[in-house]
Amino acid sequence: MEEIKVFCPATIANVSCGFDVLGLALDSVGDEMTVRKIPENTIRITKILGQDLPLETDNNVSGVAGLALLAKSDYEGGFEIEIDKRIKPGSGIGSSAASSAGAVWAMNELLGKPFSNLELVQFAMQGEKLASDVAHADNVAPAIYGGFTLVRSYDPLDIIPISTPSELYATVIHPQIEIKTSDSRKILRTTISLAQGIQQWGNLGGLIAGLYQSDYDLIGRSLHDHIVEPIRSILIPAFDKIKANSIEAGALGCGISGSGPSIFALSKGEANAQKVADSMKETYKNIGVAFDIHISKVNTQGVKKIA
Repeated sequence: MEEIKVFCPATIANVSCGFDVLGLALDSVGDEMTVRKIPENTIRITKILGQDLPLETDNNVSGVAGLALLAKSDYEGGFEIEIDKRIKPGSGIGSSAASSAGAVWAMNELLGKPFSNLELVQFAMQGEKLASDVAHADNVAPAIYGGFTLVRSYDPLDIIPISTPSELYATVIHPQIEIKTSDSRKILRTTISLAQGIQQWGNLGGLIAGLYQSDYDLIGRSLHDHIVEPIRSILIPAFDKIKANSIEAGALGCGISGSGPSIFALSKGEANAQKVADSMKETYKNIGVAFDIHISKVNTQGVKKIA
């Protein structure tokens, strides 16, 4: 195989109570990438559709992630990348992660899969480092593994795939503003109280237990963030109103997707997810905020071949 076209999913990171360690992949929104082998031992980005992003390899997350893979490979050639960029940068649903994960997953396929998913996450994290100054894995891990993933440890890197209940749907609304992850991190406190930690650890454990047991009530009780959300939510238009109305419309829980400004809600069943979407849309229409909205099942496959 000399060329491959792949779907690279958008992702929701943190999932309220799992800052930098928990994420999930979406099924209905993502980028498309075409990757092909070339004889030169380099990475070339030849085309980007949809967004104004740099073609220079060292300034593009897919190029940096690809170079990380190439440095660990015995392949003497290189790769050429074309990107159909359908996830807006700064949207909070893993734009940089989709490009980073998609590039290394496709290259691995073309090379006959010499690298494990864990190694692919390590390569993709270098793209995340370029985008946000931090090599975090909570977006690239679910993009590569699919479903929910837990980053149990960063040193050494340890990724745990988490069970996904069959009726779980996500609704994501993206107000048309951009919040850079690097900027959003700068406003966070670097210390928390023991009481806050206890609340957060309990919710994270409860959420993971709820996912494994398909206990939707437990999932809902656990979708609370006592540490990051109170600070980041002030950057997002009408966040509290969106959250309250979503839960009233039937969402299990609602929170900030990644660093924002997108807001996500999880629901049991597509019908409930649609009611939540209608509620979110009405809230932003009433205050004149432009938005994109997505309803999606959890993508349990991650990056996948489409041609």
